[in-house]
Amino acid sequence: MSHEIDLKNSGVRTDLAIELTTNQSQIEEDGVKITDIILDENEAKKISKKEGTYITIEFADITDYENRNKVKTIFIKELKKMLKKLNIKDTDLCLVIGLGNEKSTPDSLGPLTISKTLVTNHLYLYGSLEEGFRRVCAISPGVMGETGIETSDLIKEITQSIKPDFIIVIDALASSSVERVNKTIQITDSGINPGSGIGNKRKEISKDILKVPVIAIGVPTVVDAASIVNDTIKYMYYNFAYQKENYNNPKNKLSFNVNYLKYSYKIKKEDKKKLLGIVGSLTEEETKSLIYEILNPIGYNLMVTPKEEDFIIEKLSELISEGINNALHKNV
Repeated sequence: MSHEIDLKNSGVRTDLAIELTTNQSQIEEDGVKITDIILDENEAKKISKKEGTYITIEFADITDYENRNKVKTIFIKELKKMLKKLNIKDTDLCLVIGLGNEKSTPDSLGPLTISKTLVTNHLYLYGSLEEGFRRVCAISPGVMGETGIETSDLIKEITQSIKPDFIIVIDALASSSVERVNKTIQITDSGINPGSGIGNKRKEISKDILKVPVIAIGVPTVVDAASIVNDTIKYMYYNFAYQKENYNNPKNKLSFNVNYLKYSYKIKKEDKKKLLGIVGSLTEEETKSLIYEILNPIGYNLMVTPKEEDFIIEKLSELISEGINNALHKNV
């Protein structure tokens, strides 16, 4: 986004801090972008997020072995950095929580990750653990629609019983950009509001509620229809600018599948108006607001997930579970 906007009262659906503020620092490592965002109280209020640190890892693909290992290495490093920031000791007991509905593919990231997490607390109860392994317990509490119990209340009771030193929560998120669906991991120490990205806001799960540090890990698996339409208009501009610049280029005439997003050609305001008339005269934020105003009242601002989501969610859950296991246990 070109500048910061106040989205508190808008219909924009996103759980990602990176999509709401420009107050960020970014580096690139082995083709993977890592963005650090630190929100103070005032900044957090502007974008309706909790204050804290937000780490965003952006990548192109994790469906092949090499790319997946690249992203996993960076994820482990960033998660370890977060544990160090929160002064988590090697002997501290961790409760890992997988939020979401395992029967709904785009919402099953949490439960799937839990099924692959290395749990050790039951072994500790019968004796000491080997060096290099910490006490870890895990649970997937389901969703309120299944249990009839507010998830935050359920976790609060479990926390008071088990008394973990810190908590890791995994959940599927929503994005306001097609480009970030299944291609972004957010790590934050601010906790999480289950369902907030899709307008089904539940009680928060955070240090304020549970009285122990809470690290939330999430991947956007859905995007709403308004964002898809807005992004399509944006890509139309990019494509037009590319075609105009390369109209007489012989290479362009031989290829019909050029990735025009790799180029930085800018479209002029007058060209936007020629393409889309009045809509072409609007800014990106104004265009997005217009699309929301059109789709929301008639109930067509659907939440959408890619057709291959079952395959990708499996790969993402493997990456995150392996990353958590490696970060929590020195001998993994």
